[in-house]
Amino acid sequence: MSLRKKIIVAAAALLTATLFAGCSSTAGRGADAAAIPKVTIGIGGQTLLTYLPTTLAEQLGYYEEEGLDVDLQDLQGGSKALTALLGGSVNVVSGYYEHTIQMQAKNQSITSFVQMGKSPAIALVVAPGSTSEIKSLDDLIGKSVGVTAPGSSTHTMLRFLLEEAGLNPDGVSVVAMGAGASAVAAMESGGVVAGVMLEPDVSVLAERTGAETVSLADLRSPAGVEEHYDTDMWPSSSFYAQSDWLKKNPETAQKLANVLTKTLAYIAEHTGTEIAAEMPETFSGGDLERYAALIEQLKPQLTEDGRNSEAGAKAVLDTQRIANPEVGDAEIDLATTFTNEFVGGK
Repeated sequence: MSLRKKIIVAAAALLTATLFAGCSSTAGRGADAAAIPKVTIGIGGQTLLTYLPTTLAEQLGYYEEEGLDVDLQDLQGGSKALTALLGGSVNVVSGYYEHTIQMQAKNQSITSFVQMGKSPAIALVVAPGSTSEIKSLDDLIGKSVGVTAPGSSTHTMLRFLLEEAGLNPDGVSVVAMGAGASAVAAMESGGVVAGVMLEPDVSVLAERTGAETVSLADLRSPAGVEEHYDTDMWPSSSFYAQSDWLKKNPETAQKLANVLTKTLAYIAEHTGTEIAAEMPETFSGGDLERYAALIEQLKPQLTEDGRNSEAGAKAVLDTQRIANPEVGDAEIDLATTFTNEFVGGK
């Protein structure tokens, strides 16, 4: 073979090897990308403290560390997040556990698989301009009361509190005021005489108006829960998904559970100031010190290990039976509404 032909053959071989290596590398990258689970999580009001672990986990890089590609979507209300799950636009909801019970009454199987909150984190607050006329739950009848969204956990709790007091929950006019700035604005403007609110909205309202907060009911702590139930745990914020999705994606669910339990441990081990520094700046509303103090108050309201309890689940069911006509006397199998399988126990 002539020298010229040898050079051509060698060049061709080198080119082939280079192309093959490039294809193999690209294929490998494609395979790696395909292997990373993509999860869309709908949040029932992302700035609300009750859902803080969901966002904090992203800020700390825990989803990525666990090998997950997570997209967090702020849906400004638990009922909207639930609707997104049923419609298939999100895979998992960061929302209240009670929705699993509500859906079972409608023959929809949804399961909570990580429990974050152990109290409703809710207060029924009188609007600053209505404190002279609203002194008790009775005074709400015939008036407009704000909730994050109709059908949401705040709406259910309002119905429960009215029923518990012997009042007709349909006697109030429910107004959707969302969460965050919109909720505070609704309370400030007098568009409602009271509102079922969560933190940091309650504290932001008090700071903006300079008025002392007047609560007709306060379930922001385990002690507050015990005033209404036979337990100090009322499972609230959680990760839940359609039961079929959990069965088909157990590894992804396990990774999500790992992320949240790790985040809950981080919260328990760090100060409110340290945690606030990790959160998006906009979440503090311009007052990082106040935000840090609220996070410190939140810590006792969170589970330490992501586990739910039978007593807590029953407390939520009791609320639903009283406050939600769609649940009423429906046969509910609580054991199928939550699982501790992914957080280390049954």
